Amino acid sequence: SNEELPLVFMLNQNYPNPFNPTTNISYSLVNSVKVTLKIYDVLGNLIQTLVNEQQSAGNHEINFSGTNLASGLYIYRIQAGSFTQQKKMILLK
Repeated sequence: SNEELPLVFMLNQNYPNPFNPTTNISYSLVNSVKVTLKIYDVLGNLIQTLVNEQQSAGNHEINFSGTNLASGLYIYRIQAGSFTQQKKMILLK
């Protein structure tokens, strides 16, 4: 495709936020890299691993479902090579 590759690694704010019960998380990869994307509760407990694989450069999006989770604040964190970033999201039932 003629889609331009991202210039920077980036983790975007989920949308919708607050969400119930599903939300989308998107991120950009500058090059092909091993990616993990994990959801944590505010205490730092791992709730779910959404991504754990080598991925190609470009823009990626994944859907997260909080159907079985309690309302509250959650953290999502990406690690892509040496790049890490985290953001907060709110599940409101």
